[in-house]
Amino acid sequence: MVDPVSGPARVALTLLVLLISVAVGGWMGLAARRPPTVTLPVGVGSENRTPLVVHVAGWVANPGVVTLEPGSRVAEAVAAAGGALPGARLDDLNLAEPVVDGVRVYVPGPDDEGAGGGGETSDGRIAVNRATAEELERLPGVGPVLASRIVSHREENGPFRTPEDLLAVPGIGERTLENLRSHIVVP
Repeated sequence: MVDPVSGPARVALTLLVLLISVAVGGWMGLAARRPPTVTLPVGVGSENRTPLVVHVAGWVANPGVVTLEPGSRVAEAVAAAGGALPGARLDDLNLAEPVVDGVRVYVPGPDDEGAGGGGETSDGRIAVNRATAEELERLPGVGPVLASRIVSHREENGPFRTPEDLLAVPGIGERTLENLRSHIVVP
């Protein structure tokens, strides 16, 4: 049998096969060392890190607006306002309660009858059964008309026993109630 590739052609073909093998092997080696590309779904690993803005008032060294990290507690809000003054009634507060963005934390003093006044609680929420119309207007989405409806309903029907009782007030639906939940105290 006659070999179709002989002499110099065989050497050239052998070198070509060797070169191709080295090139492919090198390329595969580089590909094996390259880290894989991972694409996360939208939202994964993008936690809400928006700072909380809180008004701290009452018996603290530096009353005013403070900025806190998400997940902060009432104790951290008081500390951010310079700490409580001597005589502050810290036992009237739930220092472990998580702070909600936009609330007012009131630290009562020794002569305070109520924590922060008629309808405002020590953590800045509004007690709907004690609040005046003006205090109710501080709630998100509650203007003068809705505040007067809440007061009228309370006067005509007695105190609210659960947050859901507010649904009986004209102008308060499920969505409004959900927006109010973290800002109110009932009863």
